[in-house]
Amino acid sequence: MTTPHAVYRPVRVEATPEAPLSQWLWLVKWLLVIPHCVVLFFLWTAFFLVGVVAFFAILFTERYPRALFDFNLGVLRWTWRVSYYAYGALGTDRYPPFSLGEVPDYPARLDIVFPQRLSRGLVLVKWWLLALPHYVVTGFFMGSFQSVWWSGGLIFVLVVIAAVALTFTGTYPRDLYDLVMGLNRWVLRVCAYASLMTDDYPPFRLDMGAAEPDGGHQP
Repeated sequence: MTTPHAVYRPVRVEATPEAPLSQWLWLVKWLLVIPHCVVLFFLWTAFFLVGVVAFFAILFTERYPRALFDFNLGVLRWTWRVSYYAYGALGTDRYPPFSLGEVPDYPARLDIVFPQRLSRGLVLVKWWLLALPHYVVTGFFMGSFQSVWWSGGLIFVLVVIAAVALTFTGTYPRDLYDLVMGLNRWVLRVCAYASLMTDDYPPFRLDMGAAEPDGGHQP
């Protein structure tokens, strides 16, 4: 049974802040993630093609084929893990696995509840018209998407500030970490919605911190 304060969240973005973090490793993470960038380039190409197939499947059957859903969820999970390791958060020094599957013990986690039914009408407009206000906001957060991190936007600027703090103090300011997590959570919720993986409209709300508010679990 759902508690009075529990909230159904089809998209859950969570992480485990790690300490201590290396004061210098962030300087070479751009090099360490190159193998991931290569793989993710091809995975994101497949992600968009799968999305086109899913669009027509939803339009005619009201269902997102489970195998296609799991693949695209895997791409988002992989991207979030690498982004969390690299310049989307710098939240861990643990090298991300090359995996589309769920990795429960990795510090960055993403889950999207599989929808049993999706609206035929919404699939025609949600990815461009309904999501447009969020695109404006997340564009400010992201700047440009560089395979595994957001470059030139607010997230990248905050992560650079965190890197400087880490270098000189050996610690990642917790308030800054919570804000970076909130921004990434907003971006990933919008990505899931625009990718047709849920009909639940993303909230215009900055849910900061490592964990989803109220645990973020489905009822």
